[in-house]
Amino acid sequence: MKNIAIIMGGYSSEYKISLISGNVVHQYLDKTKYNGFRIHIFKDKWVYVDEKEAEFPIDRNDFSVTVNDQKITFDCVFNAIHGTPGEDGLMQAYFELLGIPQSSCDYYQSALTFNKRDLLSVLKPYGIKTAISYYLNKGDKINTDEIVKKVGLPCFVKPNKAGSSFGISKVKTAAELPIAIEVAYKEDNEIIIESFLDGTEVSVGVINYKGEVIVLPITEIVSDNDFFDYEAKYEGKSQEITPARISDELTQKVGETAKRAYEVLKMKGFSRSEFIIVDNEPYMLEMNTIPGLTTESLIPQQAKAAGISLEELFTNAIELALS
Repeated sequence: MKNIAIIMGGYSSEYKISLISGNVVHQYLDKTKYNGFRIHIFKDKWVYVDEKEAEFPIDRNDFSVTVNDQKITFDCVFNAIHGTPGEDGLMQAYFELLGIPQSSCDYYQSALTFNKRDLLSVLKPYGIKTAISYYLNKGDKINTDEIVKKVGLPCFVKPNKAGSSFGISKVKTAAELPIAIEVAYKEDNEIIIESFLDGTEVSVGVINYKGEVIVLPITEIVSDNDFFDYEAKYEGKSQEITPARISDELTQKVGETAKRAYEVLKMKGFSRSEFIIVDNEPYMLEMNTIPGLTTESLIPQQAKAAGISLEELFTNAIELALS
């Protein structure tokens, strides 16, 4: 029996969703193969939480825990932390230094994909299309005329390094720009402002399954709100249609684009890439490397459509990490 540490929580606005994801992983873990340990990672504490909700501090020197005078070490870490420090490379680098296998991509790929500007810049030379964008760092002078001239209206203002649609605004007039920029700065000190792409939004899961990189059935996103914001993503204000209502030819094109991004970046573990399809061309918005793993989340939905159960999905991630 392997000891599996399921890390969840984190330091960002996404910690509540991460706790749900981590608990789902714990629930569906194959109990005949693994001992699952829920590990809460917060700024003020790293603790193992047992079945009775008792907490035991993690020794950060070797990522072990002592329970009833018995020291427990881990064979593998299942990473379910959305946002920092689980999705931006910090935990990945820590576990690499300790020599503990973990389920997500390596630290460089994690840091790169968490930074929307850097990700899109790296993928552009490989023919992957993106929206027209404008960058701001906190403290920069805000020239609304210059921004509008470059990206047009409406446009999207986003934190550069944050997930789960926190801090994102759709801006319809130049007067709204400064307000949207302030909202985004609450999440990050870097901003990306992108042109509005009027098309079909899809989410594409790519995973290494049993040693082969596969594209999961694609999900079409139809938001009840103005865009796929936090409410739409987590509070049921959207339709998520799997498989997407697009042609076989377009399905193949979008899938190949997402797979190319995965392979170009030498990814491991889970990835979920977001695209807007305009005039039969997929434009990439971002890639998530620790996507939601709740039973309602997109990757589990897509895996189910592909005939892969949650237990199989999680077992595969652990076995690939261990190998």
